[in-house]
Amino acid sequence: MPPSPTTVLIVGAGPTGLTLAIDLARRAVDVTIIDKAPQFPRSSRAKGPNPRSLEVLEDLGVVDEVLAAGAAPPPMRKYRGGVAIADATPFADARPTPDAPYDRGRMIAQWRLEEVLRDRLATYGVHVGLGRELVGLAQDGTTVTATLADGGEIPARYAVGCDGGHSTVRKLLGVPFEGKTDETQMMVCGDVEVTGPDRGLWHQWFDEDGAVMLCPIPGTRSGWWFQAGPETDASGAPVPPSLESFQRLFAKHAGLPGGLLSEATLLSAYRVNERLAERYRVGRVFLAGDAAHVHSIAGGLGMNTGIQDAYNLGWKLARVAAGRADPALLDTYEEERLPVAADVLDLSAERLRATLEAIKEPGGGLDTAIVPRTDGLGDGYRWSSLARGGATSRLQAGDRAPDAPCRDLATGAPRRLFETFAGPHFTLLGFGTGTAAALRDASAAHEGDLLAYGVDAGGPHGLADDGGHARSAYGVGPGEDVLVLIRPDNHIGLIVSAADTRAVGEYLRAAA
Repeated sequence: MPPSPTTVLIVGAGPTGLTLAIDLARRAVDVTIIDKAPQFPRSSRAKGPNPRSLEVLEDLGVVDEVLAAGAAPPPMRKYRGGVAIADATPFADARPTPDAPYDRGRMIAQWRLEEVLRDRLATYGVHVGLGRELVGLAQDGTTVTATLADGGEIPARYAVGCDGGHSTVRKLLGVPFEGKTDETQMMVCGDVEVTGPDRGLWHQWFDEDGAVMLCPIPGTRSGWWFQAGPETDASGAPVPPSLESFQRLFAKHAGLPGGLLSEATLLSAYRVNERLAERYRVGRVFLAGDAAHVHSIAGGLGMNTGIQDAYNLGWKLARVAAGRADPALLDTYEEERLPVAADVLDLSAERLRATLEAIKEPGGGLDTAIVPRTDGLGDGYRWSSLARGGATSRLQAGDRAPDAPCRDLATGAPRRLFETFAGPHFTLLGFGTGTAAALRDASAAHEGDLLAYGVDAGGPHGLADDGGHARSAYGVGPGEDVLVLIRPDNHIGLIVSAADTRAVGEYLRAAA
């Protein structure tokens, strides 16, 4: 007897695939996640989630573990000729604000982040299937059938390729991955054991003829991320990464004994790739993360863009699979996320160019790659068909929904807006007493699908905006009565006046 179809098959168990699996599992969607690796990798790779991804991880219920396991980005020390000449602390002036609780990213080894995500996924009874390599993919009008290297098959209603830049799913779909590879921009990387350098700093030795960068890996005693321009042989070809090569590069640029570097693992050679999938969906199969877009590491946007792909896709897949939304909702995944990825490619390329110019001069370093836009908080979907209109003095439909500290009127306890958003539901905020009736009606009409909160408005759930932070964040003035509908991925779907009582119902019927 053939196996019963799973609802969603996810290929690839990195941060993107795990984020999607958690988001689906918490919505009671039957999900299967596989990876061709025979065991879980210990690669550090991406250095951690940015502020927007931390907001996503909070909604998924893992941010406390990530914060505990990681560390704040350390100050950067820049050297020339082995001599320290400048320090930079890119986030020195950053502070959490009422509308944005995370003022900087968190550095954490990718393998540790994946452990946290797998543990969370396991609470839903879902575990990654290792050693399951995809070799074939077929689909008809109702089912996707994945063929594995061992001859087994996995039928599914939908499938998502989260399997990296060399994505088998993308290749099997025949989706073009247009862009370029800059062979002149190459870096050798690895996880190394080093004794001596101050672990409270991100060391960056930039010379005219090369560079070495060492960043401490949180949660380790002597582990560091090692990045460097490669050595070249007599013919000018780059020398493959190795412990011995890393030791020579370290001695040359840091001016310290190469023997201080005692171990090098997870070695790789990195070339700058800038590529974007032509489309994110073919029938019942989707692409997310590096399978859909790759770019330079400048700004640290790769893993973060993938996490946010998954966060956008999860609620849509769940609603369509449950028959609670028209299948056309799935078209908005590409509509919203492909333009974001195109913008990320441009931003990353621009930050790489700026950084390469900066390091030509003594004192230049990787801090040049960090700009406000790399925090991910400004990404929105104002162009989307799901942004049904409306605006305040600060926000438009499609924007990220801000946080704000409030007080629960029933209990008197502090309650952040992000706490009200957390979970798989839509959220309706009503600012002003004139929205109370609309909140009650919407709550009754969409019970189980929508939670309604009155901000100084009464309604099913009352919140006191004692400090005025909520009204300020949402651009609602004193005396204004405004309804704001928040999507399950914490973006604004609709902004209307309290008098427009039918708008919320029409939005949910049409877009959800």
